[in-house]
Amino acid sequence: MQEGSEMAFSRVYERYNEALRGIIFAVVKDDAVAEEVLQDVFMKIWNNSSSYDVKQGRFFTWALNISRNAAIDHLRSKAHKNNLKNLSRDYFVHIPEDATDEMEVQTDSLGIMKWVNKLKPTCIKIIDLIFFKGFTFKDGATELNIPEGTLKTRHRKCVNELRNVMGE
Repeated sequence: MQEGSEMAFSRVYERYNEALRGIIFAVVKDDAVAEEVLQDVFMKIWNNSSSYDVKQGRFFTWALNISRNAAIDHLRSKAHKNNLKNLSRDYFVHIPEDATDEMEVQTDSLGIMKWVNKLKPTCIKIIDLIFFKGFTFKDGATELNIPEGTLKTRHRKCVNELRNVMGE
């Protein structure tokens, strides 16, 4: 793909589109938006394939980060915020605290939930807020009612704990 092979790009799409769409959906919570963001993600992957370096990590991790960042960027976009202003209060629904909702279904297709669920409840909540729901550290700290620096430290520890659990 880095050499411009459309066939290689097609294989990358076939292999990763469902998993990346699941990550995007976990953040944006809208099928149509997830599809749009997914198209943008694959354009970024194609256009920036030369920036991927095998020595820096797995391709899937690189693509996953592009997907997650694109989904978060969409939520922070002016267009998205303007759409929210047009919605009635009647359309908003509280997201359940247990992970038996769409997030679990989408992320479980990646096999991530089995690893996340092995963590302490505090870590599950932090990873859910920061990674899956796309909160900034500032917003996450407000949500959890803790200082931003404390959240960053706990997040780092939780990610390291997740790495250890996945390595076992």
